[in-house]
Amino acid sequence: MRRRDFIKQSALASASLLLPSFLRASGSLLPLNNKKRLVVVQLGGGNDWLNTIIPYKNELYYKLRKKIAIPQDNVLPLANDLALHPSLKALRNIFKESEMSIINNVGYPDPDRSHFRSMDIWHTASSGNEYLNHGWIGRFLDNECTNAYEALEADNELALALRGEKMSGIAVKNLKLLYKELQQPFYSDLVNASQTQGPVGSNQEFLYQMLRQTSSGIQYVFETNKLVANNKEYPTNGFSHQLKNIASLIAAESTTKVYYISLNGFDTHVNQTQRHEKLLNTYAEGLSTFIENLKELGKWDDTLIMTFSEFGRRVEENASAGTDHGTAGNILLFGENLKKKGIINELPDLSNLDEGDLKYSVDFRSVYKDILGNWMGADAEKIIPASVKRMEIV
Repeated sequence: MRRRDFIKQSALASASLLLPSFLRASGSLLPLNNKKRLVVVQLGGGNDWLNTIIPYKNELYYKLRKKIAIPQDNVLPLANDLALHPSLKALRNIFKESEMSIINNVGYPDPDRSHFRSMDIWHTASSGNEYLNHGWIGRFLDNECTNAYEALEADNELALALRGEKMSGIAVKNLKLLYKELQQPFYSDLVNASQTQGPVGSNQEFLYQMLRQTSSGIQYVFETNKLVANNKEYPTNGFSHQLKNIASLIAAESTTKVYYISLNGFDTHVNQTQRHEKLLNTYAEGLSTFIENLKELGKWDDTLIMTFSEFGRRVEENASAGTDHGTAGNILLFGENLKKKGIINELPDLSNLDEGDLKYSVDFRSVYKDILGNWMGADAEKIIPASVKRMEIV
């Protein structure tokens, strides 16, 4: 069996066991010269952006959404006839403080309404008719980084976005649980047995090496107490818990440059209103607490947050008081040093649709390219096609 196939099929090679490699006592917690970092928040399932960033003065919005439109009296007005969903109250002050950018009509040519295909396109920064095997962050790692720990996903499974040709990011969801598991006799015996290794170059040697790194990395984190105490109180949900973990790593001067986190459940075909309200509240409360935490830690000025979803929803509601898969939507950016702030471009045109869907005017890859080049200091031309122009926001 080829090593690549062996790695993919082995339980011991799960992404969660790779975490400690970026926290070994090899100096990986030393500060970088370039401390700028990116936090990517994925809203999985296809967020209804029209009920998130609401064109509340557009009559067509209320005509096409008689059941699910957010009443004008309930919205949180921003500017340019746009408003936030009331569940996003926690983000309103961030907008007022000029630390939030809203990009409208974001999409790509030849849109695909399949969750899997559209997510692949967003993850790889490909065009609609192009198939790539490596993600845009993975290509950043290949071209600009020397260690896999420079991109970390708060999950047990690594997203395509973080997979490169030569190097990929790492994923872990529960660090404490992993530490406790490694204290069990089964793993302790394996670690002791691994000292003898297996035949050089064998899969057995490879697995033992990985297990030793895992064990030593976890021990290093807990025994040397390099992770600073983060006593900030966060909302009690999984999304916020992972954001707190990311804030703690940032506070500990981890050299990780990209953090990736997902909030799923946005595929709201049926009875959307209450479900969407709850999801947006989880997102806003968690994110605002995270930003506040970074400010208290003195880490906000070097952090950029980007939120996206694989597509928006149809403009017209369906018969089940929900919305079906659409195309164009929004990208939200948060940061202290945004070049362009507030509402960046024109509002969605609800009178000029493409078979019932919004027409895109901003290629999402132009935002990626701007982040990679202007924020991360990467050679963005090697990662995103030259035909895509930077949007120049950060």
